[in-house]
Amino acid sequence: MPIDRRSLMKSAGLMALAGAAPRFARAEQPAVEKADYTLRIATGRVELAPDHIVSTTLYNGQFPGPLLRFKEGQPAIVDIYNDTDTPELVHWHGQMIPSDVDGAAEEGSPFVPAHGMRRIAFTPRPSGLRFYHTHVVAGGDLNRGTYTGQAGPVYIEPRIDPGAYDREVFLVLKEFLPTFSRGGDMAMQALAGTPLPALQEIGKAADAAAKEKTKGFEVGYDLFGINGRMLGHGEPIRVKQGERVLFHVLNASAGEIRSLALPGHSFRIMALDGNPVPTMAEVPLLWLGTAERISAVVEMKHPGVWVMGDLADDDRSRGMGIVVEYAGQKGKPQWGKPKPYRWDYSLFGKPNTAPASPDETFEIIIVKHNAALDGFNQWTLNGEAFSMDTMKPAYTVHQGKRYRLKFRNASDDIHPLHLHRHSFELVRIGGKPTAGVLKDVVMLDGFQEAEFDFVADNPGPTLFHCHQQLHMDFGFMALFNYA
Repeated sequence: MPIDRRSLMKSAGLMALAGAAPRFARAEQPAVEKADYTLRIATGRVELAPDHIVSTTLYNGQFPGPLLRFKEGQPAIVDIYNDTDTPELVHWHGQMIPSDVDGAAEEGSPFVPAHGMRRIAFTPRPSGLRFYHTHVVAGGDLNRGTYTGQAGPVYIEPRIDPGAYDREVFLVLKEFLPTFSRGGDMAMQALAGTPLPALQEIGKAADAAAKEKTKGFEVGYDLFGINGRMLGHGEPIRVKQGERVLFHVLNASAGEIRSLALPGHSFRIMALDGNPVPTMAEVPLLWLGTAERISAVVEMKHPGVWVMGDLADDDRSRGMGIVVEYAGQKGKPQWGKPKPYRWDYSLFGKPNTAPASPDETFEIIIVKHNAALDGFNQWTLNGEAFSMDTMKPAYTVHQGKRYRLKFRNASDDIHPLHLHRHSFELVRIGGKPTAGVLKDVVMLDGFQEAEFDFVADNPGPTLFHCHQQLHMDFGFMALFNYA
């Protein structure tokens, strides 16, 4: 490929290994101090159903990886063993931790060497639902990166838990058996807001200027599952009438937008990306971009045996769902498709409240160049695709200052925008102003704008990217460097 980030990352990884030898120990050399958790990266099998067994790379031989529970502010140690033939990275998504343990090569995090190990220590924060996943480049290799089964939930216990629920259930949504195709995804009616003509014109101009007039490669999937099981296989979620169940939902996809509905029930949103929302609004269904998390309470007051599943009939029929069974109820699980509903982040914000004024604003225009890289789409931010040679595009920030990022999406794709090592406050989304909603991933719809603020309060190189693996691997990244 004209831009081969994978080879660049490999060489960068070797440099990182050479420069950080004291951080590594051979797998056969046990550490003196006991770790809180041990993760082992190795190939294994996921039995989605008796007739659908998938071979992929896993944590501790399972999907999802084990639930890791930490206490907010209490230092933790994790030993990571890599039993594969290639260097790996484990990213601690959503945590405010140092760059060298965050798990991104662009930030300087050392790799976990092939057939070696790395011990990391950090203080978990902030509280709430986070997760861990691989952060290596996949490029055109569908057996690498987030196309594999390398993902697991993290829950950081808050110092004070209001406890407005009876029990917790963790749900990890994931697709399997990826394949390349041409033509692009169908438009999704997922988000509030309307396309902006000016951005549509920029997109049309990019299409007209493209050397390739065909659409670039996209990734589709054959099988789907929740907690590593296809709908109808594995144990149902057993509930009692009157229970308040707190669902922690993680979209661990490599690039899919997911929905989730439970017929006859609604979701009271408690937290987004692990952060409590100012307004706990009730919604009929959930929409989650890649890597987003939602914590929502469902009051069990509609007895029966139900399918909790994705709105997409094809995806649900191929596994994207789980059975919810009330005590004393039997029979075939029932599905009823809810009315269309568009996700509106502003519902969960502080009404009639303006965010603080920023010290500086960065405006970033996102453009897609169809099939520009040997059939893969190239993504540029203000005309520049990310390069591991130059580590650009890059922006300079100063500690303690507040920065506003205004993104203008001149493509028809939904982009789950992710900022490492910081939380950000939504300022405007779907054409609506808002305040108080703290996140680390936000979906930006096609030909729309989004604005969010972050405070530069965690020094060190900080990566920003679209969490769609295919997008970040082909240009959709930037670095924020502290002066």
